[in-house]
Formats: sequence, structure tokens, C-alpha cells
Amino acid sequence: MTRDRAWWPPRREFLGAALALPSAVVLAGSQALAQPRTLAATPSCVDKGAPTPPQTAGPFYKPRSPRRTSLLEPSMGGTRIVLTGSVLATDCRPIAGALLDFWQADDRGAYDNTGFRLRGHQFTDEQGRYRLETIIPGLYPGRTRHLHVRVQAPNQPALTTQLYFPGEPGNQGDGIFRPELVMAVRDEPGAKVGAFDFVLSVPAPKPAG
Repeated sequence: MTRDRAWWPPRREFLGAALALPSAVVLAGSQALAQPRTLAATPSCVDKGAPTPPQTAGPFYKPRSPRRTSLLEPSMGGTRIVLTGSVLATDCRPIAGALLDFWQADDRGAYDNTGFRLRGHQFTDEQGRYRLETIIPGLYPGRTRHLHVRVQAPNQPALTTQLYFPGEPGNQGDGIFRPELVMAVRDEPGAKVGAFDFVLSVPAPKPAG
């Protein structure tokens, strides 16, 4: 049975609620960030029918990254950020067990191409939600600030795309930048908090019976 749209808050209200979380993000020395409040169980449906656009993986993707929700390591430089959101189908169904594989540059704009620093994968929970602790990447020539991600619903093709930061001077000069891929980001004490929902084109479930 399809959930009535009246149950789903508008997208801007959902992202606004996610970014209005109280300040539960606290740094403890070089330890990982504390858990912020859990996201609302019902994500937005206002952008129904608009899949997240794909982008190039770039030259630095590595398979078989470690499974983890925090990419932070002791003595790692850079500004901390907690990114949360959901993986949804185009009909607004949350996708449980979706794979998200993240990789990025460090605060100096360099990728680790020998190990798995600032690389990791995770799976969405039963409500299609994910949570990532990482740092804001540095700049390198030719690109604005960005995160790489591959998102894959169970038994479906993977979406490879990139996420961007709002208000970056380099956004307009980056040849592949897309405004649809800009995260909602706000400041919190000790870190930043971001939100982004991925929308995938996946087949509708077969009716029971």
C-alpha cells in the first residue's frame, strides 16, 4: 500500500529540520564526533520523480573501501562535518540497505591512493537513512570543494555522483558543478552539519500475492 503524501513533509522543511538539530556535535580530543539527534523517519517527497544526477567518478576511486560511518582519524586536520540524509526511490519510498561509498580529498586537497584514508562505505538503515562523519575537503587545481559518492539500491545499478558545498567561490568556475548537488550546510559548535537526500530510479516493488 502506497503511503499517502500527507504523511511526507515538504523537502525544505525536512532539510531545515535536519539542520536545526540542537548542538549535540562535540569534539572530544581527536575522537569521533558525538551522535547528533536522529533524523525524522519520514523523508521528503516534494521532489518526486527527480532522480539525483550522475557525475564522473574521477581518477581516484578505489573499490573495497572499509565499512564505516566515520572517516575521522586521530590527528586528522580539517573542519569536521556530519552529513545526514536518506536514499529514496522516485516514488518517495525510503530504500533500506542501500550502499553508499564515499571518498574525498584531505584538508590539503590530496587523495590517499595507497590506502583508504578518507574512504569508506556504509548501508542505509530500515528507514533509508545514512550518517557520515568526515572533514571538509581541501581544494586542488581545477575543482571546487566536493565529496564523491556511489549510491546503490540492493540489486540495482550504482549511481556515481558528487556533492558540493554552498557558497564556495570555486563552484561557478568548476566545469562539472551542478546546483542540484549542493548540500544544505550550517555551522554548529565544533563542526558543521550537512544534509542531502539521494533519489534513485529503481523499479516499484511487485504487489504482494
